[in-house]
Amino acid sequence: MVLEIKSKKEMMGSFAEHEKDTGSCGVQVALLTNRINALTEHFKSHKKDFNSRVGLLRLVSQRKRLLVYLKRENAERYRELVEKLQLKK
Repeated sequence: MVLEIKSKKEMMGSFAEHEKDTGSCGVQVALLTNRINALTEHFKSHKKDFNSRVGLLRLVSQRKRLLVYLKRENAERYRELVEKLQLKK
């Protein structure tokens, strides 16, 4: 379930604020969204995997906290990120 390095670097490149940015809110939200989407696909075939579902809920709440912080600090960047990732907000 771990993201491939190439895929991860590609996502970091498209959401990073500068060249060596690996930990900004935008990058973290993008990586969490990718993991959430992968887990959602996993649950389509493994409906009774309740332990992974708990992990999914943790990822969703972590992403939500990051988005709330980003909205409070930089509303324009928040809107761009939500639009790029096609999140329902």
